[in-house]
Amino acid sequence: MCGIVGIVGNQNVAAQLYDGMTVLQHRGQDAAGIATADGTRLRVHKGNGLVRDVFDAKAMGLLEGRVGIAHCRYPTAGSEGLDEAQPFYVNSPYGIALAHNGNLTNTDALRQQVFAQDRRNINTDSDSEVLLNVFAHELDLQRELSPEAALRAVAGVHRRVTGGYAVVSVVLGLGLIAFRDPHGIRPLVLGRREHGEGAEYIVASESVALDILGFSRVRDVQPGEAIVITPRGEMFAEVCAEPVERAPCIFEYVYFARPDSMIDDVSVHKARMRMGVKLGEKILRLRPDHDIDTVIPIPDTSRDAALEISNVLGVKYREGFIKNRYVGRTFIMPGQGERVKSVRRKLNPIHLEFRNRVVLLVDDSIVRGTTSQQIVQMARDAGARKVYLASAAPPVRHPNIYGIDMPAADELIAHGRSVEEIEALLGCDWLIYQDLEDLEAAVREGNPQLHRFDSSCFDGKYVTGIDAGYFERIRQMRSDEAKKKRRVAS
Repeated sequence: MCGIVGIVGNQNVAAQLYDGMTVLQHRGQDAAGIATADGTRLRVHKGNGLVRDVFDAKAMGLLEGRVGIAHCRYPTAGSEGLDEAQPFYVNSPYGIALAHNGNLTNTDALRQQVFAQDRRNINTDSDSEVLLNVFAHELDLQRELSPEAALRAVAGVHRRVTGGYAVVSVVLGLGLIAFRDPHGIRPLVLGRREHGEGAEYIVASESVALDILGFSRVRDVQPGEAIVITPRGEMFAEVCAEPVERAPCIFEYVYFARPDSMIDDVSVHKARMRMGVKLGEKILRLRPDHDIDTVIPIPDTSRDAALEISNVLGVKYREGFIKNRYVGRTFIMPGQGERVKSVRRKLNPIHLEFRNRVVLLVDDSIVRGTTSQQIVQMARDAGARKVYLASAAPPVRHPNIYGIDMPAADELIAHGRSVEEIEALLGCDWLIYQDLEDLEAAVREGNPQLHRFDSSCFDGKYVTGIDAGYFERIRQMRSDEAKKKRRVAS
């Protein structure tokens, strides 16, 4: 999972791209980069680390241009080193920089095609570089540089590529090109603002980037749509993929997106509140005579759901954990050892809220279970009589293959286990999961046009279909042991 931004402005856009990335930093804390187009030159600066660490005044001063893109990286498989920091760049045709959020599922086949048929070299293990070269080849085939040619090139990309992807790209002599996968798995939103010299445009992973920069949200980029915006502010848009069923990633609403964002016309904040209502109603159905004294969220993404659960149950809502803001999200830590150490550094309990109470801890989801295990123990150590744990999402039983680096299936605590077995492993007195139909209904209520979601990490139904042997390949890449070997080798 990554954050992407693209802007066409009436003045240098580097500072705006920087600000946009800072509010998308939750989507990736591993690396960051900016590319700007200045006449006939593409300027790129990128590096490992947080946005504030990668860019200083000198670097920003060099990033001149009124068209630009930016990226903050979350380290999915094969994209963990400095060489894989985005945006990527190729000089033929014309000069193209590209940044990508998501994951391609036919990368191996594409890599062979790009070398053998397109006669292009791939220099890293990143599927984003593969995607860039596919786009560059398709654009080269058009034998002209125009918005219409770019739209036809994206249509060629859609025909060749499978997976989940949202893309921003700069093509010298043309402008900004943005496109989204045919299922709309990965999010992308379009914004506009009026400036003294004319309209300015932005595309970004989440609408919060538009808010911070003063753009009005126009709409979401449609599944399979390509948008071309020239430096003069002319916009061309076309859905250029064969129609398939729309299926946005439901995990965006569960965990990844900021609550102040709108994705596919759904308020993330409101969706999480509705998740809490439905989970509270399930608790009442299962235990109408429950003995819960206090509902306590596990910060931060579970707060909306926890507050609504407390309202439904008619019990106190309390903040029971203080979060250290200077420790990254444990879900995206590079290894299990780091995640284990980070939980204690990240959260500290307020003992008075636990002592002699039956507490219901609420989390957005449970993936590996390592964090949940430690938090349950923290609650016991703080004096809780009983510790219940509620997940606003169903059991995560399958890897997410469209851009969220969930581990190999055998590293997921719910894989192959019953709820009772998971409950015993986590050490809680009662474990309650959201039902999948309730989760999907909570999101769909915000936009009834969303008939299907990518809920594959819960139900194992992958909307693009999966080739034989794919899961074994991602297990070899995504397991903690595989990542450890790559870090040692580097």
